[in-house]
Amino acid sequence: MIGRLQGKIIEKSPPEMVLDVQGVGYELLLPMTSFYDLPQVGEQITVFTHLVVREDAHLLFGFAQKQDRTLFRELIKTNGVGPKLALAILSAMSVSQFANAVEQEELAKLTKIPGVGRKTAERLLVELKGKFKGLAQSDFFAETPSHTIIASGQPEPADEARDALIALGYKPADAEKMVKKVSHTDKTSEQIIRDALKNAL
Repeated sequence: MIGRLQGKIIEKSPPEMVLDVQGVGYELLLPMTSFYDLPQVGEQITVFTHLVVREDAHLLFGFAQKQDRTLFRELIKTNGVGPKLALAILSAMSVSQFANAVEQEELAKLTKIPGVGRKTAERLLVELKGKFKGLAQSDFFAETPSHTIIASGQPEPADEARDALIALGYKPADAEKMVKKVSHTDKTSEQIIRDALKNAL
């Protein structure tokens, strides 16, 4: 199991990035909550990882914080929740927001996430309620420093944001509407995605 990688970012295209680790380029899928905090291309970073092995692919997921990976692992243990859906959940909410939604039994908030129907949301509440209280604060509620990321040499931010939302499970027409509501010329793709996801909840 690959648990952590340290290297230089050589490509960024939400929700994916390529990390150069001593000459080997690792493709990683990241929830947007982790993607927001990535430094610029060419800079060094350490990410926590989880490897998913399938018959047709080996998928490597990356996380800025250990508690994000912890929640991802809890989510994929839940019946009916695969890695792609877990990624969408972590992109829509921070760990603390998700924990609060579960503890407060906010079913409506969970069902707004693409791919999370009523049955899945109910299952998440049943299987995960109470689990957050027993975990150390440092595991699940550590504050993540935020900073603005300036993209360069990338596609149009609105187009990139739309493609990222589609990759996270939103229908193309819905992704287009979400982006149009919040996109402005001075926003980066990460800022558009963040605002679109916040607006959707």
